[in-house]
Amino acid sequence: MNFFLETLQVFGLSVYYILESLVFLVVPRRKKNVSGEIVLITGAGSGIGRLLSLKFASLGATVVLWDINQEGLKETSRLARENGAGRVHCYICDCSKRQDIYRVADQVKKEVGDVSILINNAGIVTGKKFVDSPDSLMEKTMEVNIMAHFWTYRAFLPAMMASNHGHLVSIASLAGLSGFSHLTDYCASKFAAVGFAEAVDAEMRGLEKTGVKTTIVCPSFINTGMFDGCRTKWPRLLPILEPEYVAEKIITAIRQDQKMLLLPRCPYLLYALRNIVPAKVQALLEVYLGVLHNMDSFKGQAKKD
Repeated sequence: MNFFLETLQVFGLSVYYILESLVFLVVPRRKKNVSGEIVLITGAGSGIGRLLSLKFASLGATVVLWDINQEGLKETSRLARENGAGRVHCYICDCSKRQDIYRVADQVKKEVGDVSILINNAGIVTGKKFVDSPDSLMEKTMEVNIMAHFWTYRAFLPAMMASNHGHLVSIASLAGLSGFSHLTDYCASKFAAVGFAEAVDAEMRGLEKTGVKTTIVCPSFINTGMFDGCRTKWPRLLPILEPEYVAEKIITAIRQDQKMLLLPRCPYLLYALRNIVPAKVQALLEVYLGVLHNMDSFKGQAKKD
């Protein structure tokens, strides 16, 4: 196809896809059935991971729960079984350790089967200024928040490619799209998570593995305890999100094969503006939205003995 025809085709399809997306703002997309799928969720012992486990269980999926917290896993498993899950499997796994991920992944493949929906949800936050962040904590942030994604994809993606069926879900953050004060290592890990997921998605399309889908989730602060103490300048514009709301939106995005989910909705506009306005306007918006001081009163999740 020559340059003129291919350019015309791209223009025509672009107009069509834009109109299609506008229609889907009004008309709900069809939701795929996840009954019988094997869904692996990291960080399933609490918070969003637990809620996603319960929701997938209620939809008839086989849920595979990973966490380093044994008591949290037991409680999620109990609740999942109450929610109607036919099969619930729990595994203690330290997602900061590559060999632990590979070892437990092999167990899952032998005892449960090939994972068809992988949800990288486990994450940690330091919440300190860069100059005050210990090296060990910054390394741990990178190990859990992004390196673990490498190893879980390595473990489970080949089977998805072989069957041309699967779904890769990255629970990232708005901090993976824009820098935030006191979150330097966290932002670095989440930017990496977004870029990694997008790059793998591009590889799947290049290999014509169109049955392997990707969903990247970028929420603002969620009221799970992880960001206790954080405040937003304009709560009506950028509220602290409730976990139940976030989990439900994630499930819907996965079932509708939505590639990018930003929560709440206003960041879609802000993200678009970021790419076209001058740097000084970006800085002005950061001051207006209070993102330079959101973490000033950060406490974080209390550590259990």
